[in-house]
Amino acid sequence: MPKSKTHKGILKRMKLTRRGKIMRRRANLGHLLSDKSARRRRNLRGKRPVSSAQVKTYTLLIQGH
Repeated sequence: MPKSKTHKGILKRMKLTRRGKIMRRRANLGHLLSDKSARRRRNLRGKRPVSSAQVKTYTLLIQGH
């Protein structure tokens, strides 16, 4: 049986915390930022945990199963 491989695209986009949470980047900060208010851009900064519905999927992709 071949080795299971980690999904490298997910690994680059998600970070694991020490407690095992999967953190993701917020959307809407890639371009057209001049149209967005400073308050909106500020609130989009930082990382957020992945939703509970997606945790199992991302965990399997990161662990390589």
